[in-house]
Amino acid sequence: MKYAFLALSISLSFSTLAKTNDPIEVIQVSGEAVKLHSLSPKDSTVDGPFGDNLALSDIARAVTPISSAMIEQLNITTLQDMLAVAPNSYSASGFGAPSLPTLRAQLGELFQDGVRRQAGNNGFGIPVSFNAIEQIDVVKGAPPVLFGSSQRNGGFVNLRSKTASTDQQQGKVQLSAGRWDQYRALVDYSAPIVEGQSGFRVSAEHIDNGSFYDYAGYESDSLFAALRFLPDDKSSWDLNFELYSVDYTDNAGINRPTQALIDDGLYITGQGVQQNGSNVPGAGAIVSPTGQVVIPRNQVLTDPDNINNATTYLFHSIYKRELNNQATLKNITYFQHLQRESLAKNSFVEIIDGADTAQNRTELSYQWNDSQTTVFAFDVRYNKVKGYSQFTTEADLPIDLTGPLENRRIPLTAQQQARLVELRPGVFVSPGAQYDINNDGNGDFSLSDTTDSTSWQTGVAFQHDSQWTNKLRTSIGYRLDYYDVVAKDALPPQGHSAAQDSIYETLHSGQASINYKFIPSTTGYIAGSYNQATSNSMAGGHTLGSDNKISEQNFATDNTLLEVGVKYAPEDSPWYIDGAVFNQRRSLRNRDGSNTGIRTQGFETQLFYDASPYWLSAGYSYIDARYDNSASSQDSSQVADAFDNSRPDIINGTSVGAPSFTAFAPSTQRVQGIPEQSVSINGGWSILSNWQIGFGGIYTKSYPLDFLATVNIRDQYTLNINTSYDFTEQTKLRLDINNVTNQDNWRPVFEGGYFGSTLVFPELPINAKLTFQHSF
Repeated sequence: MKYAFLALSISLSFSTLAKTNDPIEVIQVSGEAVKLHSLSPKDSTVDGPFGDNLALSDIARAVTPISSAMIEQLNITTLQDMLAVAPNSYSASGFGAPSLPTLRAQLGELFQDGVRRQAGNNGFGIPVSFNAIEQIDVVKGAPPVLFGSSQRNGGFVNLRSKTASTDQQQGKVQLSAGRWDQYRALVDYSAPIVEGQSGFRVSAEHIDNGSFYDYAGYESDSLFAALRFLPDDKSSWDLNFELYSVDYTDNAGINRPTQALIDDGLYITGQGVQQNGSNVPGAGAIVSPTGQVVIPRNQVLTDPDNINNATTYLFHSIYKRELNNQATLKNITYFQHLQRESLAKNSFVEIIDGADTAQNRTELSYQWNDSQTTVFAFDVRYNKVKGYSQFTTEADLPIDLTGPLENRRIPLTAQQQARLVELRPGVFVSPGAQYDINNDGNGDFSLSDTTDSTSWQTGVAFQHDSQWTNKLRTSIGYRLDYYDVVAKDALPPQGHSAAQDSIYETLHSGQASINYKFIPSTTGYIAGSYNQATSNSMAGGHTLGSDNKISEQNFATDNTLLEVGVKYAPEDSPWYIDGAVFNQRRSLRNRDGSNTGIRTQGFETQLFYDASPYWLSAGYSYIDARYDNSASSQDSSQVADAFDNSRPDIINGTSVGAPSFTAFAPSTQRVQGIPEQSVSINGGWSILSNWQIGFGGIYTKSYPLDFLATVNIRDQYTLNINTSYDFTEQTKLRLDINNVTNQDNWRPVFEGGYFGSTLVFPELPINAKLTFQHSF
């Protein structure tokens, strides 16, 4: 669907001065401009994860709340842009469309209004629209017990939805245009229905983006509607609904990432050849280098005939009621439906034929006395997924990107098709289980993530907060989650009954923290948590393994966190500063079904100063992420494996062939794809009351792209500048120039480093965007 924004009216008022001979009294008024929207997180409150309406200094975790004013000022349009303000949030490109945050070197969870959204498997899913969002709360470490057991534990983002106003009418129109034919239009309007008792809000956004990259683009529509009811002075009820449709590109970046490509843009040419002499990209193919050329950075691994689209709708309900002076009730209800289709000419398929998720959590907060409060929670989550996938025949390293499009395409052979199942004419996918057709004792099919699964997650939790003195505060929490899961083959081979299995598991999580206020402006804290998490496939579904069973290992990913921090938030000062050291261990689920332990240790700090006419933010991250005496794997062990040694002047090839799945022995090797240090800085200055300028910069230290560290992404930085001019109190124009120094920066394509020796993503060159906004 598309929304057309047909007209925009701007009213101008004029006044005339009558000529008079009378003396004119001149009155000069001076004063300091007042900020209507603070850019400091200390002025934001955090709802949901650890309680409601909490200030940053009251939360024993590293947290960065990003208000709507900060989202606008920092030009945050994707989850990756959080790096501009949230330390330790560096991420891979997510195949050009990030669907999950990355925090402390691991994919994090995505919540909205306190409940976990459907998102991509391993970061490959659907991008996020911010049309419905008013604030982004970035929290490091595993989700708290109130949110329950999930899959990812590096940290999480809680998106807070826009709410309707019950006391004033307000609206805005935004229109923007940028380089490479990138256009966006948004209308947002809220007004009371019955003043002081109810209100509504609607927001519509349309994005139609061309792209710097070949055969790429992005087109989306989001329609958001919200209602707020205030039946009395003790209760509130917020409802919202979003319908989101998106057509976007699966962008794999540039293959064959040698050090010469990173440093000088030099690409090795030559199409890979399989053992049977075929030039079709396939496992074990070997490239005889034919030369080395400078490849244009827009010449990426895409295809004009690829299909990649999704449609989803979400519903949220939040009801709060003060039962008496001691008890408060909160009920959260969520429902999401998702459909997605990805068909790539390199034989990759992922089709979600329907994913439905519903969740209801009831929280009862009881204040025993002035210093003791307990929150009890009962939570039920239902998830049903039917989907089909096929990724067993992909082969990226053999492809010569400088050749014709046919070089990139992988038509399946009869032998490959025989190991798959035809979903519809010309579309082959893996079955969701293994079958022995010829009775030789071996499975005859290639497995991916095809599934038809249903899961029920029932959780009970409590969190108890104690204010022992004016300085000392503690919190403890525990949660028990019961999982009841059934998975069956969504597409069994003809003549075979669908394999099916069920499993019942119990998972535990706990947390504890101590806050101590050294002086009124400074609070220190110690926090620890432990949780058992799940491992899921697309849209949160569960798959059968090669033994046609649901693996118990999918419910055995243990995660621990120890964090010590300090927060400085003086009341009568424009400053906010915090810092934290952490030791975090997590389990990473591998494609072969094993679990890899990863331990991260590090330090992060953030600083904010906000006092007219200046504001400034800065962040620093240090992280040491290593395999915890655990095995790991890559698509190929190193890029040299794709080449023979016929041109040692270009590359010393090993003739192993690629792709060639490589499992590395248990080690404490540094995790690839993560910079050890990063720095971000942003600032602004109101030159006049109606004219502002700003800047933003990000620096990342050199880091290995692949496990063996044969290729490194060097130290790199990005510098952005912006300026805005307010023509009236309602109308303004803003110009953003990104990567103003036109750096040739690179980024990993995929989280976890699996494609570190295969692909690398070229970041955008210098680009500009002009945004017009009118409020009414």
